[in-house]
Amino acid sequence: MNTLDDPRHDREAGSRRSTHDTTRIDDTRIDAVRPLITPALLHERLPVGETAQALVEQARSEIADVLHGRDDRLVVVVGPCSIHDHAQAMEYAARLKPLADALRGELLVVMRVYFEKPRTTVGWKGYINDPHLDGSFAINEGLERARALLLDILGAGLPAATEFLDLLSPQYIAELISWGAIGARTTESQSHRQLASGLSCPVGFKNGTDGSIRIAADAILAASAPHAFMGMTKMGVAAVFETRGNEDCHVILRGGSKGPNHGAADVDAACAMLKASGLREQVMIDLSHANSSKQHRRQIEVAEDLAARIAAGDQRITGVMIESHLEEGRQDLVAGQPLKHGVSITDACISFEQTAPVLRRLAEAVRARRG
Repeated sequence: MNTLDDPRHDREAGSRRSTHDTTRIDDTRIDAVRPLITPALLHERLPVGETAQALVEQARSEIADVLHGRDDRLVVVVGPCSIHDHAQAMEYAARLKPLADALRGELLVVMRVYFEKPRTTVGWKGYINDPHLDGSFAINEGLERARALLLDILGAGLPAATEFLDLLSPQYIAELISWGAIGARTTESQSHRQLASGLSCPVGFKNGTDGSIRIAADAILAASAPHAFMGMTKMGVAAVFETRGNEDCHVILRGGSKGPNHGAADVDAACAMLKASGLREQVMIDLSHANSSKQHRRQIEVAEDLAARIAAGDQRITGVMIESHLEEGRQDLVAGQPLKHGVSITDACISFEQTAPVLRRLAEAVRARRG
């Protein structure tokens, strides 16, 4: 008797009485299909408390106030390029919290808690995808660890920011996020624009990898509109989602293949394009990536340049992003070799010791802008 189901392929759909073998054309490159925990089960296991919920609501409201001109503070998204260790992330949060409190009158500090790492080719894809850093892809555990860390950071009194890369992972963690980013590689993606239209938090769209602001402006217009698209509910069921649109979106200047775009002329050009599109003339500036020519210490120089312009009265700069970790630099993941404590395993970061004076200088600039 001929076997209808090719054991090299996974067969998830079909009729019991069917004699038509589809395994020759279905899932021919799928090596395995493993069960995935539903968002509802993870939420039940790790629920959000009233205090954390109030913090998320307050931070979202305050960020929206900055974006709409009702608050003159500077939003500062600061923290590791990507999370790879719970304890080290909490150590960073413990050091950031008192500084954020001290500068609260001028800076609205949100800790960068990035779990997904977009790759140009291949490499470690982040804490959710591979929490053990060894290619075991324990995604269920990664989702649980990510949610647990966000709850701990909120418990420490800090709002959290992340980049939304995977289209399903927001169902597991999005209600704990106060500000979200759509990266340069995905700003042009219709799926990510639709996702942003339904997210409950303010969202920043980075300019395209080539530096194009038009792509980000188009993304804001798209995300502000209602959409209907396919997705997964918290119960793990496929569904059609209809969104209302997100009015709390903005542009992030991060430079591009043609060079940095944090200068005064770049901000002028970006705001002119936003105005022509009927959008608010405001930008958040990423001190890292192409704006620092991928030289992490140059973030300090870029921050000083921005601080001078803010102090001189530029109201259009509403936020900055800083890649910062406990210690300076970066390190490679090497099998069998222990990692250095507090050092990024993705993009190079400035140390917390280098970060603190940058934040104080930005706060000083905001005070000067008010004067």
